[in-house]
Amino acid sequence: MITFKRIDHVQLCIPLGKEEEARNFYCGILGMKEIEKPDSLKSNGGFWLEAGDIQLHIGTESINENKGKRHPAFEVQDIAAARKHLETAKVKINEEKIIPGIQRFSFYDPFGNRIELLEKVEG
Repeated sequence: MITFKRIDHVQLCIPLGKEEEARNFYCGILGMKEIEKPDSLKSNGGFWLEAGDIQLHIGTESINENKGKRHPAFEVQDIAAARKHLETAKVKINEEKIIPGIQRFSFYDPFGNRIELLEKVEG
């Protein structure tokens, strides 16, 4: 048996050489904080972020434009404010199927990574 404690990190990928554009999106628009990547991994490209108590690792690789179901889902406070912020930044919102007790939507970053935001609601 495996006992899971929590998500440690999620890794998404961006095209080679697009780190600054990714920093502008993740740090500028989404407000995540960049954290120090270990020296032993810096030559691989990309960078690491903090989102609450979760790490998001942005890696670089040759990207296939095929958008799949893979994604991180972040629980947020005040999902309506989060939606408004993204819409103001001209990020296209995708409606998701209803799950009782959860308000949610998703969007794609500029590199084809799907990201879901959700808020648990009572009733």
